Amino acid sequence: MRKVQIILLVILSIIVGCKSLTNRQDITTNDSTNQKVVVYQVFTRLFGNINTTNKPWGTKEENGVGKFNDFTDKALDEIKQLGVTHIWYTGVPHHALIGDYTAFGISNDDPDVVKGRAGSPYAVKDYYNVNPDLAVDPAKRLQEFESLIERTHRHGLKVIIDLVPNHVARNYHSISLPAGAEDLGATDNTSVEYATDNNFYYIPGKQFIVPTPENGYKPLGGEKNPLADGKYLENPARWTGNGSREAQPSFYDWYETIKLNYGIKPDGTKDFPLMPEGYASKDVTEHFNFWMDKKVPSSWVKIKDIALYWIDKGVDGFRYDMAEMVPAEFWSYLNSAIKHKKQDAFLLAEVYNPSLYREYIHIGKMDYLYDKVELYDTLKNIIQGKGSTDHLPAIRDGLADIEHNMLHFLENHDEQRIASPQFAGDAFKGLPMMVISTLQTTSPTMVYFGQEVGEAGEGNPGFGSQSRTTIFDYWGVPAHQRWMNGGKFDGGQSTSKEKELRQFYKTLLNLSIANQAFSGEFADLHILNRKANTLYNDKLYSFARFKGDDKIIVMANLSADKPFKSSLFVNQELIKTWQLSDGDYCMTDLLTGKSYSLKVTKSEGTIAMDLHPLQSLVLSLDK
Repeated sequence: MRKVQIILLVILSIIVGCKSLTNRQDITTNDSTNQKVVVYQVFTRLFGNINTTNKPWGTKEENGVGKFNDFTDKALDEIKQLGVTHIWYTGVPHHALIGDYTAFGISNDDPDVVKGRAGSPYAVKDYYNVNPDLAVDPAKRLQEFESLIERTHRHGLKVIIDLVPNHVARNYHSISLPAGAEDLGATDNTSVEYATDNNFYYIPGKQFIVPTPENGYKPLGGEKNPLADGKYLENPARWTGNGSREAQPSFYDWYETIKLNYGIKPDGTKDFPLMPEGYASKDVTEHFNFWMDKKVPSSWVKIKDIALYWIDKGVDGFRYDMAEMVPAEFWSYLNSAIKHKKQDAFLLAEVYNPSLYREYIHIGKMDYLYDKVELYDTLKNIIQGKGSTDHLPAIRDGLADIEHNMLHFLENHDEQRIASPQFAGDAFKGLPMMVISTLQTTSPTMVYFGQEVGEAGEGNPGFGSQSRTTIFDYWGVPAHQRWMNGGKFDGGQSTSKEKELRQFYKTLLNLSIANQAFSGEFADLHILNRKANTLYNDKLYSFARFKGDDKIIVMANLSADKPFKSSLFVNQELIKTWQLSDGDYCMTDLLTGKSYSLKVTKSEGTIAMDLHPLQSLVLSLDK
């Protein structure tokens, strides 16, 4: 069999010929400055909660709530040791929630326009302060977050928070405005639908009507509350956050929010300066200079001031919610201003439309975008038995020019947990996906807290639902809580499987940021092996990464039941690039320490292996 495979390899080499380093399908050269980044997303309200009651629609007194102070030195050290470079503290800005903080000058929120009891972190109520639920002393909530920023930095980690420029809570009103700042909507002309410097869109002559509930939904699960009366005073009504122009939006609209106006007229035309042709190739300094003498809509200035306020507090960057709903020109204005103040700011955008990727990177000056609809969705389909690894090379080729800008993830607060029955039903099925997602490109990797211990997102907590860890309710996260072990953060209650899973993540993530090969060049091995070896099926995937003295071959088996007992072929081009002569070379699996042999014959390589279902190899050529 091996002789036949070698002959096939030789024949294939004659057919396809030798490819140059510039052929994307074979070998790609990356900028030597591209360094791997690992983002750890934590849902701040849930991370430190040790309460395991988990009563549906439970209050924070019943179900518990995490605090800024729960991110102790020990917790941060463990996160750092996991292989993390940046922490995204999700849900920090003060958003609408059901809880009485009137003693601190905070108005109560109406359950009719709040999703859940704890509220959506994407319905921000005051951008100049933080969620009072997260503070031990709500009167000092901002100081407690500032202390967390300092503590995080002390552990060598960068801080990311949310910025949601497309919309705010229906009851947005800042009680924490800095001197000289004007609140959003404070001077709007509410008698017209649109004006350039209005911060919101209006529906003159009509009052807002609370959506008609569906599927038996009742605010607070039906609990009596003096404000839960099916009414909310807003006159005139304003456009809803997802763009609904109805005075009574649908129950499935983002009815708890109102849309911000960035100078896009109701007919879709732009009411702000347009950037001249060629600015896609200009750097952030030239973008910053372009906007310096331009008159821009009021909302642009106010959101910029909010972003710079948090940069001044020590925040290192932002994750922008639904960025594609805000014009790219605004992002040029905002991001160039941020980079002018903090050159290394980390700017990540939620963009799902591939046709807009380059516009938001080159015009909008985003550092990173979600790679959801291509890589994530494809990997999910494969692990669910509905897809093929043969689609992966095309995805990579299609994003070749922006690969470093595409953030990879397998979980976040919007997506189903890998361990949930609705996704894979087993956290270990995510491991080969994680290897590919983390090691294939120079792009950042993101891990959602609890992912590394196999959290399954079970239960129906209230407004949230099973399979996704709730962002709307007070809740405990069981697998994460076992690792947290009452605040010891030592895995003292974790199962053996949870410990094994976390160790895999720890090894992989640290490897990705420590080994220079993963900020270097790429060579595809999948296409070659699909053609040359009938035993190499479409649930297998392989590639090489290299830079300097580090030369690595990655092989992943996404099948849950089929092993791969054969040889992986390595083409002449890679053997030549690695400057290997005929002979045997030792390779070490960096995940397990096991040794393998790369046999080079007539400038072509083979690696004999017995790859178990769901197993991955990260083989490093011994120096």
